Amino acid sequence: MPTYDYKCLNCGFTFEHFQPMTDQPVKECPKCGGKAKRLISGGTGLIFRGSGFYITDYKNKKSESVSKESTKKTSEKDSQKKTKEKINNE
Repeated sequence: MPTYDYKCLNCGFTFEHFQPMTDQPVKECPKCGGKAKRLISGGTGLIFRGSGFYITDYKNKKSESVSKESTKKTSEKDSQKKTKEKINNE
């Protein structure tokens, strides 16, 4: 059920009312009894609740294999570099 914002046209009092969408709008101000008008609001933004919403949660298998291959190539290059350094230092 949504919360609607209202403003009294008589006294300017603004208030919120929690009601089903099927109910008729509130027509009377609870403070002075004057005529109330429902306001248009922007609503709330998207709310994420729970543990994490990370890009890794929905990785496809193709990108995993690509990242494993690139890691493997990088480690091979590092080992070759270390071997060359050992040879040059001797």
